[in-house]
Amino acid sequence: MPPEIPPRSLEHPLPGGMRDLLPEEARGRRALAKCVLDRFALAGFALVTPPAFEFAEVLERGLGTLDPAEVLRFVEPESGEVAALRPDVTPQIARMIATRLHDRPPPYRLAYEGTVLRRRSGRARKHRQIPQVGVELAGVGGTEGDIDLLALAADALHATGLRAFTIDLGNAGIVRALLDGVEADVARDVSHALAQKDEGALRERAEDLRVPFASTLCELVRMHGGRDAAAEGCRLLASTPAAAPAARLLELFDAAVARGLGDHVRADLGDVRGFAYYTGTIVHLYAPGPGEAIGAGGRYDELLARFGAPMPAMGFAFDLDSLAWALRAAGVTAEREIRVVVVGGEADARVQRLRARSVTAVGARDRATALAWARAWGFSHVIDGATLIDVETGGVSDDAVGFVEGTARPR
Repeated sequence: MPPEIPPRSLEHPLPGGMRDLLPEEARGRRALAKCVLDRFALAGFALVTPPAFEFAEVLERGLGTLDPAEVLRFVEPESGEVAALRPDVTPQIARMIATRLHDRPPPYRLAYEGTVLRRRSGRARKHRQIPQVGVELAGVGGTEGDIDLLALAADALHATGLRAFTIDLGNAGIVRALLDGVEADVARDVSHALAQKDEGALRERAEDLRVPFASTLCELVRMHGGRDAAAEGCRLLASTPAAAPAARLLELFDAAVARGLGDHVRADLGDVRGFAYYTGTIVHLYAPGPGEAIGAGGRYDELLARFGAPMPAMGFAFDLDSLAWALRAAGVTAEREIRVVVVGGEADARVQRLRARSVTAVGARDRATALAWARAWGFSHVIDGATLIDVETGGVSDDAVGFVEGTARPR
């Protein structure tokens, strides 16, 4: 007989990188996601919900930013085919457009909410779940589509209450043009050094490997900032194959300023994050607190062709965990939600009246039980007869009847 395997401790039963959301956290995330999705909906982006996993060959057709080792695969029992947990939603949206939505006219304005799963590449090799809300705009090319999505991203962040944030703009075509013809492993090595903004290491590697435009690539490390950086980059790259994408970046920067985003936009001509995937504009959104991007995206005009529906497209997604962190760092607190415990039980007519007004309400048998339960589960008020008790402050008023009937608000 095989040795008996001791039961796993239930204290920490989750795989590394996974976590539960308890009621308060789940409620906060839901509210944040809804706030952002509501802004997307006002701009005409229709919500879609792709599945958590698909056949690996479908997802991999659209992946370009991720190392294959980051994708979590398994054999799907019913078909025996290799499936993959989605590491990115965009290829799923591309598949939807090319198949289920192909008979609808462009542009396609689609929004989504979901978790992507990736294997972390750090020392621990842990999995990571990333909750996202995002949009994809397919069928609109160039600066017009880019600026519309930049304005939407800023609008959504303002709706959450975040005011201090930066929109970093790059263009994948700049570095791609300068490395055109360079062997893939050499280009990867140089790109890594450029991503680290380490001019010394970049110069050493580029010159040792005899990379064309080595000195120009090294100059890109310092091409980060306001319009002056974008304009200087255009001058630097004017006589190189990267002249056109540099000019497009400056054009987009000026369009963003004209759209009222001047306080937020910055240019980064050496941005290579995801440049193997994107064909033009690259966007990263930052805010004080998380130490990493709260959102990212870009233009991927070649992706839909891989699914048989060639058309220009761009998208971006917010990382809800990082966005929530940035909001906490900025001191932005959610509006207090009114949630009530009524002394009198679930059958009490006041419970039903409150629910009819879309107020969360539950019943309890006595005041002591109601208060203890309300504190434990994050309810804001207790109603006992004509008395309305504020659980947080302990304040007591006689507004209960008016509140139940909708003629008074808790003070």
